[in-house]
Amino acid sequence: MSGLWAGGGSYQAWADHLEDWADGGTAAVPDPPALTQDGLPADAWQRLNVRITEALGRRLQSWADALVAALAAVPDEFSAGRTLAQSRDGLRQVRAAASHPSLPEDFRNRLLASVDAQIRRLQDDIEAQLDEVAGDGPDPRWREARRRTVRDNRLTQVLAEDPAAAARGAAATWSYDPAANGRRVIGG
Repeated sequence: MSGLWAGGGSYQAWADHLEDWADGGTAAVPDPPALTQDGLPADAWQRLNVRITEALGRRLQSWADALVAALAAVPDEFSAGRTLAQSRDGLRQVRAAASHPSLPEDFRNRLLASVDAQIRRLQDDIEAQLDEVAGDGPDPRWREARRRTVRDNRLTQVLAEDPAAAARGAAATWSYDPAANGRRVIGG
């Protein structure tokens, strides 16, 4: 009997990793083992494919729910833009999971293409919802301002980024430490 069934093996390590990650965790198995097409039986690959797809779907759904709640609570367009920009971090994490280097390359490419298509649909859905409320509802000036905010802060901006960058960790985005004491200026 192989270690796959007796001790869990690579399938179980991935299953545990995906379960934790899908629920928003930091993943109990930070680096699940590398998988090859020959490393698992065909039925195990199918089950793993379902688990990965479900994990990505759960994470995207919780991301979308959080985005909707956050956008509903913003007081102005600046805050809405900031919310949209910050929400891209969640999409980066989903893209990084879909293109995990431990997955076979062709499998990674298919998963990433699927996630990218969902991100495009999300952007289109947000814009379509603004068009739907055009006839009845909020002030037309608000709708136009929100439409501009949504288009200026597109979720699809993450598609141009390297999906593996999120897995390596975000680079410092500040050119200075904003929490540091201000510099003393001596002038005359």
